[in-house]
Amino acid sequence: MIITFISTSLCIFLLAALVRFLHKVWWTPIRIQHMMRSQGINGPPYRFLHGNTKEIIQMGEESMISTTPVDYSSHHIFPRIMPHIHAWKQLYGKNYLIWHGSQAQLVVTEPELVKEILNNKDGAFTRAKADILIKKLVGDGIGAAEGEKWLKLRKMANHAFYGESLKGMVPAMILSVEALLERWRQHEGNEIEVYEEFRLLTSEVISRTAFGSSYLEGENMFRMLMKLGTIIARNILKIRFPGIGKILKSRDDIESDEIEQAIRDSIIGMINRREEKVMKGEENNYGSDFLGSLITANHDPDERNRISVDEMVDECKFFYQAGHDTVNGVLAWSICLLAIHTDWQEKARKEVTELFGRQNPKPEGIARLKTVRIIQLCLSSYIFL
Repeated sequence: MIITFISTSLCIFLLAALVRFLHKVWWTPIRIQHMMRSQGINGPPYRFLHGNTKEIIQMGEESMISTTPVDYSSHHIFPRIMPHIHAWKQLYGKNYLIWHGSQAQLVVTEPELVKEILNNKDGAFTRAKADILIKKLVGDGIGAAEGEKWLKLRKMANHAFYGESLKGMVPAMILSVEALLERWRQHEGNEIEVYEEFRLLTSEVISRTAFGSSYLEGENMFRMLMKLGTIIARNILKIRFPGIGKILKSRDDIESDEIEQAIRDSIIGMINRREEKVMKGEENNYGSDFLGSLITANHDPDERNRISVDEMVDECKFFYQAGHDTVNGVLAWSICLLAIHTDWQEKARKEVTELFGRQNPKPEGIARLKTVRIIQLCLSSYIFL
């Protein structure tokens, strides 16, 4: 009798679990797809379990191994780097629905709608919950926070990077750039991998100006962040079932855990060294750079302004990654475009020479670089023209 009861209960439990599973990965996506189509929003059909991820991966791989060389003289490079968005936009219109597993994603490319969404006047647009791997990279800092927490973290960032603070960073930036140019002079006539060179430059500048750390310490941090980014890139389109990662861990899960802990230990080490200097009387305060602002906030007597150690770590991870990756990419891309459009290269060189001569640029003079400013603005929109 007891065995029969247990067997019946187990069957009911498994049946209920199966129904919930099918409701989530089949019925709900089909219902959402039907509702969106009734409103004129189409898109590639939902595929059981994996959604459209396999199609996205396949399109990306085909684009990467294409034997057709990239025509850098043309602005039309978007199909090469984001082939799935380009293809589906042509097929389904400017706004369409795609699927990351059973998760629906509305792709909006119509400028006016994008502007309306990002204005977010009614607070309807919330930040997406970060994937577990992405969370290891950027944490729960300003990139993921909302509401009062975001305002508090944004205030600290603004204080560390406002105009006067940036002016104080210029000498360190100049020294780093001079060292870069000296390396380039030694390779005159040979090819230089500028993306790697700018990676080293940005890592050094950020380490020294925002965190007061040595070049080697910063390089170690960026190397770990890059390794973690590589793991994320190869897993970003893989479908994960909730909870299974706690039971079965892949090699990437184990390695990413180890890297995340190593990054945390490195940041905690920088924080402790800065605090020890103040405790020993070697410094009067924690510093005016970004790390100093974080430590000061951690010791704030007002609990409303205070941040935890975990929040400090997350902020450091985010600014190390975001500040390095974006600036590095923009610098490398600008050099690529200037190499193609030599007329603009000459205009920019002439303007800089006329304004500064053979002297290093000064903050008050940079605002007068009209041609350089035009180039800067064009960089952000070039890819979408």
